[in-house]
Amino acid sequence: MGLNIFLNTSLGKTQMSPRQILTDPVMLLAFGFGSGLAKYAPGTMGTLLAVPLYWFLIKAGFAVFLGVTLLVCLLGIWICSIAANRLGIHDFSGIVWDEVAGYFVTMCFVSFSWTSVVLGFVLFRFFDIVKPWPINWLDQQVSGGVGIMADDIVAGIMAGGILLAMEYGNML
Repeated sequence: MGLNIFLNTSLGKTQMSPRQILTDPVMLLAFGFGSGLAKYAPGTMGTLLAVPLYWFLIKAGFAVFLGVTLLVCLLGIWICSIAANRLGIHDFSGIVWDEVAGYFVTMCFVSFSWTSVVLGFVLFRFFDIVKPWPINWLDQQVSGGVGIMADDIVAGIMAGGILLAMEYGNML
């Protein structure tokens, strides 16, 4: 039994194994360096991965963080498309590159503080899980890598907008 209670052991219609995921560079990225292998709440695990990555990048400066965020979003279309095709399932829950991108987008709106890091996490997860309009429309109507990425990017914009309002209202 071991780790099987925490990790998915066969993934997608193609039944890829964790070993196959972790040894394929594109799948490794799509699965957030393994965080998407979590049996429970893989999207949350992928977003948790984004937190220390954000901290590391923001320490290098906002311009670096913004550049990496744009790169993550653009590459994500290709990475998520390939991963979905290899798994045989559109937007498989273990594909968490889009969660990393969405959290990064969220954090583009505000200054660094540990309060904004935590609230950004909570707000992004809320919008990603609840999927209010237009997120739900994008999730259901847009296919391929663009569809996988778009709903999380919009969730990040919505979460970031709330954070920005809180920051300008001196609530952060």
